[in-house]
Amino acid sequence: MPDRYVRIFALATIFLLLVGVVSAQNTTPISLDQAIDLALAHNHSIKATRTLILQNQAQEITANLRPNPTLGADSQFVPFFSPQDFSGENLNETQQFDIGIGYLFERGHKRQRRLQAARDQTAVTRAQVADAERTLAFNVGQQFVSVLLAESTLQFALQDLRSFQQTVDISETQLKAGYIGEGDYLKIKLQLLQFQTDVSSARLAKVQALVGLREFLGYNAVPADFDVIGDLAYQPLKTNLEDLQTKAMRERPDFRAAELGSTAAQSQILLAKANAKVDVNGTYDFTHVSGENTASIFANFELPIFNRNQGEIARTGYVLTQAQEQRQAVSDTVLSDVANAHEAVRSNDEVVQLYTSGYLKQAQDSRDISEYAYKRGAASLLDFLDAERSYRSVQLAYRQALASYMTAVEQLKEAVGTRNLP
Repeated sequence: MPDRYVRIFALATIFLLLVGVVSAQNTTPISLDQAIDLALAHNHSIKATRTLILQNQAQEITANLRPNPTLGADSQFVPFFSPQDFSGENLNETQQFDIGIGYLFERGHKRQRRLQAARDQTAVTRAQVADAERTLAFNVGQQFVSVLLAESTLQFALQDLRSFQQTVDISETQLKAGYIGEGDYLKIKLQLLQFQTDVSSARLAKVQALVGLREFLGYNAVPADFDVIGDLAYQPLKTNLEDLQTKAMRERPDFRAAELGSTAAQSQILLAKANAKVDVNGTYDFTHVSGENTASIFANFELPIFNRNQGEIARTGYVLTQAQEQRQAVSDTVLSDVANAHEAVRSNDEVVQLYTSGYLKQAQDSRDISEYAYKRGAASLLDFLDAERSYRSVQLAYRQALASYMTAVEQLKEAVGTRNLP
């Protein structure tokens, strides 16, 4: 019996390990493009915004509906207070029955104008939803870069901690051998606390960055232990400001929404003018009275003496002027956004090139020389620690510069309105 339990326990352990391996394999890192696709598919805010299109399409159905016909009927001269008079002869000769059907005939192509105005508004809404998707893609890209920065900072902190731990170990050996004093050893040992703190802070920064990214993607879109794939990398862009601005005027959905807004305003003007046309109510009645069956046709309509929808026609004219001015304002905003984003990319590109042109190597060489000299007694502890701090400062600043550059590129993509830049 004990051997049997041992075998069962061993099999159960192996099963749990296999499940863990499969789960680990299923949790694959996601790239930036995958993150944007997940956000567009699962982000609840953007899904809620997309319902505006469906709401407008429902309003198109309402706009295209025809008026309902009206049915009327009446019975006159019924002898309620003379029950003895209820007879077939009285019903045929004395009582009167009317039944009729009426319909409102819309003039001025009102239904067609309503439908076109609703369709134009749906087109505006589609462009506005696309603009919301553009903003979401930028937010995901920006947060993705924050995760990459946090991961790079964490890896650098771990690497620096391991390297300095070796220095501490060597210093401890030197202390035991009598090459350095206890005061210098304690200074080095206390410096280790800063490296350990950097690792903890970097881990926290990465967790917070992943949580922020998961909020954009949708909590149900990725598992809690998801991660990203990619590195902080410098990829130079060969761009021309005028070309980018021209492309932005074609690609930006907010500018397209402004253009469509002018079209929608013109549709509202045509609808207001159509509503000024007088509609006709037509009715056909069948009447039975005094043994005779007759038919009647009635028509009535308003006399457009006072109300000719003048106010609504004037208002929609001003709406068109407003839409045209807004289109020009959005055009100016697009050009300014592209110019600012382009300059930000250029400026951050220069900063990154400053680091790669020599400062990174100089900081590394300075640290290595100071460490080599200190371990051999040719440099003071303060010189070594100062070179170590300078090296860490340059490395962290370089990573921040890379992140700023990549964020600026994401900003330029948003400003132009496309994910594909030269």
